[in-house]
Amino acid sequence: MMMKPGALQKIFTRLSKRERFVLYIAGFLITLTFLDRLIIEPIFSKMYELDQEIRQRESVIRRNALILAQKDRILSELTKYNSFSGTSKSEEEEVTSFLKEIETLANKSSVYLVDMKPAGLKDMGSSKKYTINLNCEAQMEQLTDFMYNIENSNSLLTIEKYQISPKSKESSVAKCSLSISKVVIP
Repeated sequence: MMMKPGALQKIFTRLSKRERFVLYIAGFLITLTFLDRLIIEPIFSKMYELDQEIRQRESVIRRNALILAQKDRILSELTKYNSFSGTSKSEEEEVTSFLKEIETLANKSSVYLVDMKPAGLKDMGSSKKYTINLNCEAQMEQLTDFMYNIENSNSLLTIEKYQISPKSKESSVAKCSLSISKVVIP
């Protein structure tokens, strides 16, 4: 059923002033609702999604900035511990290097090495522990200097056991037996 072109106008003119006012208000509210549903709500919804994405990316940026701030400290720690990492030497080369290092420290402290023997290798998973046994003779102060140099070397050297006794009665020379280990991180 089709309305004639002037029929809507006739209906509108028959309405009272109050009814027209209510009709205007209803039309205005319906238009406002359509604007809200079609334009405003999608815009605010998209803004909310973008805000959430911005917050998420900001947290990732803050975390990455924290890591970058610690980069120099991490690199300095890495270089400090790289000195303990062994190169890809064979077991024999590592033992030889260990023996030479002990010999150098003994010469530096003026300690006479009587004998030096490798005592074995212990595989500790991510590292290897080489051990040598040695007998030496020196004045007590030279011996303590030698032991100090071993414990404070740039390698991971540790004195596992030691035994000190005088070489003879009324002698100022002491003889010492040491068991020294070196940890190598491959």
